[in-house]
Amino acid sequence: MPMYAVGLTGGVASGKSAVAERFAARGIAVVDADVAAREVVQPGQPALAEIAATFGHDVLLADGQLDRAALRRHVFGDDAARRQLEAILHPRIRIALHEDALRAQGPYAIVAIPLLAEGGGRNAYPWLDRILVVDVHREIQLARVMARDGIDAILAERMVAAQASRQARLAIADDVVVNDGAIDELDAHVDALDRRYRKLATLR
Repeated sequence: MPMYAVGLTGGVASGKSAVAERFAARGIAVVDADVAAREVVQPGQPALAEIAATFGHDVLLADGQLDRAALRRHVFGDDAARRQLEAILHPRIRIALHEDALRAQGPYAIVAIPLLAEGGGRNAYPWLDRILVVDVHREIQLARVMARDGIDAILAERMVAAQASRQARLAIADDVVVNDGAIDELDAHVDALDRRYRKLATLR
């Protein structure tokens, strides 16, 4: 039977990583889209060749690795370029995540997908059994982004605005963790969700 899989998502600085770490500390396999995204653009992978063909070889470093800063310059503020990049990466990332989730061990797997809402939601990931959204009020989110990245309010607003809205993420959620308080408050939320997911996995 395929692994019971819970998609984990949330906006920038919402606390997704902190939630994922707490599931991992409880012995739950965490499959990470960021890891999959790095793997699919390694030298020799078809995605890297397609990126270079689309955006030019200046997005490659001398050793053949992806120059992430150069690629960001190509797509930052250019919606058409960003969609081109997503069309190259997202299908391959979805396949890698599904394969990793199938190989996961344990009662269930957490599949951390920061751009789940942006990348097609349930239609793009029909194999997810549930979706967990880490939610945070916009004012708190902006303050966290500015403190974390040392940026001003204007850039923080642009970063938040570039992602799906809170409403779009909440619309695909089966479960929601509101992370507006102290980071230690997440433990109780994760304990309750862990119990729920273990039970649901056995009832599948």
